Amino acid sequence: MRFSLDVAPIGALADPRVLGELAGIAEAAGWDGFSTWDSLGIDIGPAAADPFLALAAAAAATERIALIAAVIVLPRRRPQLVAQSAATLDLLSGGRLVLGVGAGADHGDYLPFGEAGAYESRIARMDEAIDVVDRLLRGDTLAHRGAAYVVDGVAVGPRPAQSPRPPMWLGAVRPGGVRKAARLDGWSGVSANPETGRVVMDPDRVAELVAMAGEERARLGRGDAPFDVSMFGIAGSGGFAPSDFERAGVTGWLESVSPARGGLADARAIAEAGPPR
Repeated sequence: MRFSLDVAPIGALADPRVLGELAGIAEAAGWDGFSTWDSLGIDIGPAAADPFLALAAAAAATERIALIAAVIVLPRRRPQLVAQSAATLDLLSGGRLVLGVGAGADHGDYLPFGEAGAYESRIARMDEAIDVVDRLLRGDTLAHRGAAYVVDGVAVGPRPAQSPRPPMWLGAVRPGGVRKAARLDGWSGVSANPETGRVVMDPDRVAELVAMAGEERARLGRGDAPFDVSMFGIAGSGGFAPSDFERAGVTGWLESVSPARGGLADARAIAEAGPPR
């Protein structure tokens, strides 16, 4: 199992300089990756850093660890700009980006900006955007006319360092989302609420969904291709250790660090302690 430090880029942790510092500490302490969220911070507040810029700061402070966007909220972003930012970050980091994507459920990311329609249709918009981002990251000259997005026979650069593109994971907690994730390179789930530590999904449920993803990938003829299962949580929540989730089929653990677990000194201490193996 690979272990990543997942930092909520809100409050005192919204400063990209702090995020870069934490990424450097994590790399020195033996973590395998560094991840952060995509949020405007309105619902969880009081402020949030842009995830692509935050991961660029992490890239500048590190040399080895994976840089994980967990997850980019596609329905409120233009897919061509997501592809451009992701490719640029992958190139900057020497091919270390993992691009997590999702629909986003925070009202504050949409409603204060007159985007009630985008919130209501976010699943359909995400589905359409995934295909657009996927193909643009592969360097395709794309002609696409969908319900939400148009691409009129153009390509978007630069080319990412990874070929054919950076890995794409889908963040999901419901069976339908896990089936969609099976079409990509990974599924990213949530085992515990980062604000309360309450278990959202126990290892038995995770094992059921991992099996479902495997069945779907077999149906799609992708059963032999690599597939990552990352779980976002807090080691020890509900009495479960990351190893319990590893036995359920999880390949990567994202250890949550947020203001709910303390201030900056606490975040540094969690990073310095190293992976909860």
